[in-house]
Amino acid sequence: MPIYVDQMNRRVEIPNRPKRIISLVPSQTELLFDLGLDKEIIGVTKFCIHPANKVKEKVKIGGTKVLNIDLIKELNPDLIIGNKEENEREQIEELMPDFPVWVSDISNLDEALAMIKQVGAITGKLLEGSALAGRISEQFSNLIIHQSGQRVGYFIWRKPYMVAGLGTFIDVMLNKCGFVNAFSTGRYPEVNSEEIIAAKPDIILLSSEPYPFKEKHVWEFESLLPHARVRLVDGEMFSWYGSRLLHAPVYFEALIRLIELD
Repeated sequence: MPIYVDQMNRRVEIPNRPKRIISLVPSQTELLFDLGLDKEIIGVTKFCIHPANKVKEKVKIGGTKVLNIDLIKELNPDLIIGNKEENEREQIEELMPDFPVWVSDISNLDEALAMIKQVGAITGKLLEGSALAGRISEQFSNLIIHQSGQRVGYFIWRKPYMVAGLGTFIDVMLNKCGFVNAFSTGRYPEVNSEEIIAAKPDIILLSSEPYPFKEKHVWEFESLLPHARVRLVDGEMFSWYGSRLLHAPVYFEALIRLIELD
């Protein structure tokens, strides 16, 4: 069997054109379907929601952080695709002795594009993966970046408040929009009201995931920061690093226009 090197720099022996694939990450699950691997996918997590009409037919093997190891073993996959940040190391390592486990590690756009091409290669969809990565790269190259330098707080959780900090894929996407991250301590730091005020963000973005911020939460931040612009955003566009990236630049341009009109 051919040997591939994953993004953790591990050598993984994977059969040619694997027939029984389990995906442990929502954004990579969507990518596999978009590469045309509908029949090969046998298991996904309960958080894998796209494409809705296809994932509903697949076996759910738990959540990204709490995998059903026994069920995965019963399914007997010939390829498992995971991610360093989204999956727990101990669970991934428990699967490695029995199955080929390919792990991605993504913190920027270049690594995301490399992952797309590599997943295409290991699944027998090299041409499709390369073509998709090329289209995404072109879309980002055409993205009109407004170097506004506006300070942004991107919130991913409530009670306690948590934000996406430096070194995260979300931070890279914010930079693609011309924003400056107002929070520079840690990757996903907890912040209190005093720290939020002290950061002096010009814009607050409330993500739809992992915490489902809604319109009712906007007033909390408007009360806390009356001079900041507060907007709800689609978290998938900022944090999903698979084929959904194809739609992110257009979304970012529309978001920037809306913020400029505030």
